[in-house]
Amino acid sequence: MVAPVGAAGLSIGSGLREALRGGYRAGDLRADLMAGLTAGIVALPLAMALAIASGVPPQHGIYTSIVAGAVIALLGGSRYNVSGPTAAFVVILAPISAQFGLGGLLVATLMAGVILMCMGFMRLGQLIQFIPHPVTTGFTAGIGVVIATLQVKDLLGLDVERMPEHYLERVGALARALPGAHWQDAALGALTLAVLLLWPRVSRRVPSPLIALAAGAVASAVLSRVLDGFRVETIASRFGGIPRQPPLPVLPWNLPGPDGQPIGLDLADLRQLFTAAFAIAILGAIESLLCAVVADGMAGSKHNPDGELIAQGVGNVLAPFFGGIAATGAIARTATSIRSGARSPLAALVHALLVLAAVLALAPLLGYLPMASLAALLLLVAWNMCELPNFLQILRVAPRSDVIVLLTCFTLTVVFDMVVSVSVGVVLAALLFMRDMAELSKARLVDQHPELPQRKLPEGVLIYEVAGPMFFGAAEKAVETLRTVAGKADAFILHFSRVPAMDITGLVALESALRVLHREGAFVILAGVQAQPRMLLARAGIKPQDGQLAICRSLEEALALIEVRAAARRAAAAPGGA
Repeated sequence: MVAPVGAAGLSIGSGLREALRGGYRAGDLRADLMAGLTAGIVALPLAMALAIASGVPPQHGIYTSIVAGAVIALLGGSRYNVSGPTAAFVVILAPISAQFGLGGLLVATLMAGVILMCMGFMRLGQLIQFIPHPVTTGFTAGIGVVIATLQVKDLLGLDVERMPEHYLERVGALARALPGAHWQDAALGALTLAVLLLWPRVSRRVPSPLIALAAGAVASAVLSRVLDGFRVETIASRFGGIPRQPPLPVLPWNLPGPDGQPIGLDLADLRQLFTAAFAIAILGAIESLLCAVVADGMAGSKHNPDGELIAQGVGNVLAPFFGGIAATGAIARTATSIRSGARSPLAALVHALLVLAAVLALAPLLGYLPMASLAALLLLVAWNMCELPNFLQILRVAPRSDVIVLLTCFTLTVVFDMVVSVSVGVVLAALLFMRDMAELSKARLVDQHPELPQRKLPEGVLIYEVAGPMFFGAAEKAVETLRTVAGKADAFILHFSRVPAMDITGLVALESALRVLHREGAFVILAGVQAQPRMLLARAGIKPQDGQLAICRSLEEALALIEVRAAARRAAAAPGGA
């Protein structure tokens, strides 16, 4: 049942309230400042790289980290979530920006924010837990493969004017451009990747992206002066640098579409953007709540899923009005913040303020970052998203049905998109689960007491035991044998003590079996019916009928009733009986 809107509204800002209610001291503030600074250092290059990968200038990723990061931190249902642009969004946002331009992308983000808010107010946060692990692992690994493929162009300096929309076409375009790879870009990309991998062995206090990108920028500047003809593409050469200004108010629909003109609010475009907005909202909900679960596991906290969805929605509604793109909880940045000592959402707020300070103070220097170095950073992010050990473990130890779901979601994400992958994956997982449950459902016909074999049943009496839920996947199997033996006994005890649940299909199947048994003149007792099936039978009007149907609380009560009926029949048949 959907809870009142007001009930969900009370969960807004629960993460911050919980932290402050527990007693917030000067030591906590110092810890949050350090954690926020560390998370901000990690977030700044990622925000730029993810914006570029999404098809928009890098400053829009920065604006997302500032606006959405601050808003979600203050209003969220998690104490530790750090929000901003994430790699998972790239596969959705890049096609939107290619088709609808920056304006279309921001309008879609705004619409997604409204959808997320509605999900939170409707208390749908708990439903995310019903998405199976193989589905999330499969589509996350698929996203990682797509992102890694997209980075090959900048990593090797390939000349691909327009990246195709479909994955196989992208691979073909990259393969055709491979002979024209620039060794300068490849060398800087390799250097950056090496530092990213090796620096954590030297120090974990200073984030490796900061050192790696600084090394790439310094190497680029030095080599361009020392070596004639050494040229690599940088943020400044591709985008003209990053504006040295805070996020400024803007109307998303006044920003350019694919033709360079303001996109406006055309109804036809909005209808097309709704599908994209829904995809952003679903992925944002999944990612943010997964992030909150990870944070809870690391910090021993408990998040409010509905409050987090509402906050994510508000953040995604407000961010486009300041040039921001889609945001959600970022697992890597959240984990970095917690490891650095975060105590409250103020750490995420500090992270947003640091990104703001960095763009105001360092914007000219950020323009020197090589595109190959940013591609190397995203390549490592993509590798981490694939979670290869977890992927291989599922392949090795999981049931066959889970493996099918995993590989299906992975393939569909790579070949098509995340929306198709999650939709098909959840449906497929549900169907396979129902098949497994149907196979676990058992039904057998016995002519002796199931628990006391030495106790004989009266002549002409059979017990029909059903074990497992009687739902639409198993209902027919549960009663098919009963129909075939309808005329072989005078009385049937349908033992339902091991049937925990029954749906309307199970009810219809049971009613059909009862009609067949009654037509053959059999007396039927429903024994040991549990609470949910008993309520369903009552609502359906199935109640005791003299000579046809009885309902008993237990098998023993049913057998006692059979004995009473048998005694009555013997007395009636005896000489002089009534």
